[in-house]
Amino acid sequence: MPRPKTEGQSPLSKIPVGASATTIVEVTRELTVAHFHAHMPEVYGTPMMIYLMELAAARAIQQYLPEGWVSVGAVVNIRHLAATPIGLTVTARAEVVSVGEAQVTFRVEAHDGVDKIGEGTHVRAPVELARFEKRVKAKA
Repeated sequence: MPRPKTEGQSPLSKIPVGASATTIVEVTRELTVAHFHAHMPEVYGTPMMIYLMELAAARAIQQYLPEGWVSVGAVVNIRHLAATPIGLTVTARAEVVSVGEAQVTFRVEAHDGVDKIGEGTHVRAPVELARFEKRVKAKA
């Protein structure tokens, strides 16, 4: 589906390479693998780390998107490098490394105050929210 243009430019044209944001969370039992699987250790779960990275990426570009637009996750390529116990604080950071016609690519990483616990790349696709929701609703 073609994307609407804003004054002859791509809706993503205002997003600068280098734009960044961070998100922070304290690790609680609800964010551990053990919360979902009793036989597993009480360490910060990989899906939760990825979600924190995605939040940072979304926040990094939201202010540059046209009104009524949001970004949705499209690609995740993450390595979980170290375990984080309950009580530590995790900080995820995302930085725009490239802006395409329909997608934005980020370098992402997460730290727990002791170690770098994750790193990789993430791609988000900005979409016009009303149009996106209409397409999703049509699938139901």
